[in-house]
Amino acid sequence: MTRRLTHPASWALLATLCMGGLTLGACAPITAYSGFQAIDSKPTELVVGTDTKSTARAKLGSPSVVSTFDPNVWFYMSQIKQRVAFRRPQVVKRDVVAVTFDKETESVASVQSFNLGDGKQIAFSSRETPTRGREMTVLEQLLGSVGRGGLLPQQDQGVPGSRPGDRRR
Repeated sequence: MTRRLTHPASWALLATLCMGGLTLGACAPITAYSGFQAIDSKPTELVVGTDTKSTARAKLGSPSVVSTFDPNVWFYMSQIKQRVAFRRPQVVKRDVVAVTFDKETESVASVQSFNLGDGKQIAFSSRETPTRGREMTVLEQLLGSVGRGGLLPQQDQGVPGSRPGDRRR
């Protein structure tokens, strides 16, 4: 026995269910991958004392960042962000692997792995450095040169910065 959707309430129920299904499908998170993506091997698979800078570069590729103060410390960083609808992206996963090399032999001295839980929030100061002086209003800027003789011709001969052919009379 088949039922037909002849009643208007049945059509409204069907339309509501379809819209609900489309709405739930639109709320699927959008995932963005950035940074180092391990393909053949992972940075944590480097062997301390055996691998060198050249073998690490051959296995993993170039590091994401080389330490500013010590070129023997390489960082491989990766991050995954998810965004749902119109909300701000949220960092779901972050991995940082620090590979330290021996200065003389260039072999791997240590491999340290950090994740999102190891990170710390840093409060940046949004304050600005004050400058000397004060801000002038528009009226002060317009009337600031009145009385200083800025509109009258002046005798600037022999004054440093004046040009020899510039004679005002």
